[in-house]
Amino acid sequence: MNLTFDHVHKHFGDLPVVDDFASEIKTGELVALVGPSGCGKSTLLHLAAGLEKSTQGTVLADGQAVSGPHPSRTLVFQEHALYPWLTLLDNVALALEFQNTPKARAREAARQWLARVSLEGFEHYYPHQVSGGMRQRAALARAFVAQPQTLLMDEPFGALDALTRLSLQDVLRQLIAQEKPTVLLVTHDVDEALFLADRIIVFSPRPARVLREFNLAHHEKTHDLSGLAAEKREILRLLGIAVDGAGEHADLALAA
Repeated sequence: MNLTFDHVHKHFGDLPVVDDFASEIKTGELVALVGPSGCGKSTLLHLAAGLEKSTQGTVLADGQAVSGPHPSRTLVFQEHALYPWLTLLDNVALALEFQNTPKARAREAARQWLARVSLEGFEHYYPHQVSGGMRQRAALARAFVAQPQTLLMDEPFGALDALTRLSLQDVLRQLIAQEKPTVLLVTHDVDEALFLADRIIVFSPRPARVLREFNLAHHEKTHDLSGLAAEKREILRLLGIAVDGAGEHADLALAA
């Protein structure tokens, strides 16, 4: 699914949040949105999901104006948002049951997807009985089970520890390679953006304006980011974070 932002502006009352954002996310592309907290990145996801309406301009999905939520576009939050009274299997199956898939078929698909995210054997556990990383794996299974054409991901691994985050980045990268959805990812983790994205868009403080885009489609997807040191330094510089010659953080000047 092609996702197009056609000169989109968004205001909340008198507060401008997004200022003239124009971009096309092509089918199968993963684009990461990076910028200061509160600059309007999540608002762009909500516009694409159909949860908000633009003040000016249009969001298009395969050439059709987005007018509300649709099963072809799935929003994934930082928190797993699993229902605590349902097992992992039932949580994942629910995504299909909402689309009127027969329960037996939905549960079988859910079982297969839990296995694909390495949760085989945990189908009948409840969210509180498993780790945060396992809950987020279940959330990924729930996002993919209905085979959406577009994934809109809002800091999906932001609440996890560093090692779990790296592991789940690998899982997500593998699932994307297999399923080929269009992905719009909001992240504050520059390394995560560099590892996952085909393209990175860096925004200014609110209202969100594009400062620069980085095309990474031809770079090998590996956690060894030494080949992207120059891009990392420039992204951090645009975000107001001073770095030393090796690209390590030296001073944080990014507004919260």
